[in-house]
Amino acid sequence: MTGVPASAAGGSSGARRAAAGAAAAASTAAPGKVAGTAAARAADGGAPGAGPGASSGRHGGTAGATAADEAAPGEAAGLDAQDDGKTPRGAKIAAAAVNQASVWNIANLLTMLRLVLVPAFVALMLADGGYDPAWRSLAWAAFAIAMITDLFDGHLARAYNLVTDFGKIADPIADKAIMGAALICLSALGDLPWWVTGLILGRELGVTLLRFWVIRYGVIPASRGGKLKTLTQGVAVGMYVLALTGWLATLRWWVMAAAVVLTVVTGLDYVKQAIVLRRQGIAERKAALEEKEA
Repeated sequence: MTGVPASAAGGSSGARRAAAGAAAAASTAAPGKVAGTAAARAADGGAPGAGPGASSGRHGGTAGATAADEAAPGEAAGLDAQDDGKTPRGAKIAAAAVNQASVWNIANLLTMLRLVLVPAFVALMLADGGYDPAWRSLAWAAFAIAMITDLFDGHLARAYNLVTDFGKIADPIADKAIMGAALICLSALGDLPWWVTGLILGRELGVTLLRFWVIRYGVIPASRGGKLKTLTQGVAVGMYVLALTGWLATLRWWVMAAAVVLTVVTGLDYVKQAIVLRRQGIAERKAALEEKEA
């Protein structure tokens, strides 16, 4: 009676088990790579003895690994979608919801506060005929809060990525509204000549129109002179809002004179920048068109 060595029998049995495990792994598509890898390891370790059983066990493990690699097309498709730069639909909806909610951020709330302070300032400024020192002090407080928040909302929006379309539109409107309301009230009360109010407001309107005129060619950046002009105007108007007398009344006249000079100089500088920017933009477009035709 011919006997079969135990090692060979064990190897053949282990190979059969490994092959069965590999087939089960290939038919099960969910776990994919993990099951295929486990089957391959079982095939390699289950037949320590030499013989055809061990060879078939290894082939079964290889088939399991190959099937496992082909068993997860969804994962591969997801990676391809990420490589192509496509955003899933759910992510787009979530991003849109975040952008919608971001309108109510701290920077926009400060801008809204300035807009609300405009009618409050006018009411306080004109209360009791517009010459009561107590009401003028309250009006100055409202004006000061509006000017201080103007210094922070733009910085917060840029520093913490809170820039929104609402802020881009509402912020310059709020700035010009509070300054325009103060200048018009002061001129209406006879504290400030109308030509000063007209000059400052005309310059602001002209710069805004210039920005829109050259926006197709680029953006005119805010200069240091423009920032100094805004600060000087705020200080001068604030001093005129208060019922000052004596040397302080004389000092505010000089501060307003400096603000007027800066208004004119920076306005002319904006005109120069707009003309240069427009010429450069036209020249670049012409060169690009000639290169395209060539």
